[in-house]
Amino acid sequence: MKTSRREFVLGAAGALAAALLPTLARAAGFPDRPLRLIVPFAPGGNVDATARVVGAGLTQALGVSAVVENKPGAGGSIGADMVARAPADGYTLLVGSNGPLTVNPFIQARLPYDPLRDFAPVALFGYVPHVIVVNPSIPAHALGELVALSRQRRINTGTSGIGSATHLSLMRLNALSGAKLVHVPYRGGGALIPDLLGGSLDATMTEFSTVLPLLRAGKVRVIAVAARQRMALAPAIPTFIEAGVPDFVASSYVGLLAPAKTPEPVVASLQQGVSASLASAAVAGKLADLGVVVASGQQRTAGGFGEFLRAEYENARQAVALAGIKPE
Repeated sequence: MKTSRREFVLGAAGALAAALLPTLARAAGFPDRPLRLIVPFAPGGNVDATARVVGAGLTQALGVSAVVENKPGAGGSIGADMVARAPADGYTLLVGSNGPLTVNPFIQARLPYDPLRDFAPVALFGYVPHVIVVNPSIPAHALGELVALSRQRRINTGTSGIGSATHLSLMRLNALSGAKLVHVPYRGGGALIPDLLGGSLDATMTEFSTVLPLLRAGKVRVIAVAARQRMALAPAIPTFIEAGVPDFVASSYVGLLAPAKTPEPVVASLQQGVSASLASAAVAGKLADLGVVVASGQQRTAGGFGEFLRAEYENARQAVALAGIKPE
């Protein structure tokens, strides 16, 4: 008996649906309530800004609210530990970055979580280069001038906190350039901006996205950017490499992680939501305006983000050793 084309197609579709049914059943019903995106830093910095942009797209993609909650402290460790201990159901998530994931293990002697074992990577959002910025009252217009000035007088230089990526970059800069910039830790990148603008803070090592609006308004002076090429949004700013510090490339990455043992279908649903958010022209445009380099397709996958984190972990190990930072 011959099988018609229609019967064949319907039969194949039924077989495919049957094959997919167990996976769909396991993921059915997720998400059915708001997601908590835990940002382990204070509002206003690069991680917070990126989380809010991607979170808005995630809300649209998944059909439930993705609510950003700021839980700062201990270089991001407090918020990260909160997520590590949360139920592995996909509703409490970490917006992770360098500090809590790949720097703190080497500078905090008693880290309460293991960044490689206690989280399930979902997707990388993107990354943004670091910059050294000064208040316009500081008589330095080039990196060499700032280095020389730091040897003559105290230059209070803020970062987003002990254990943050910008803290590590500042220490590396001192080690590689001979600068004596004095570290002043803050609770998040946004928290130091009022002091920088007011003049009580001389300089900052921060993310390009954090100071881009201030740069456009002429309120700060960006001395150098830690990228291999100049930024398209600010082509007049030289790289650290051009300014005489070989191979000085540093950035802050931002991505989404769930507690370990979160079911794979739930992680897959979250990953698809992030990927859809990043593919949105509105989200991509806002991230570009912030100076964020959006993650590649591979980096947006759980496996790709996991590989990225393992590489960053080893890079941080070497960078901490170079900077001479000891666990405390």
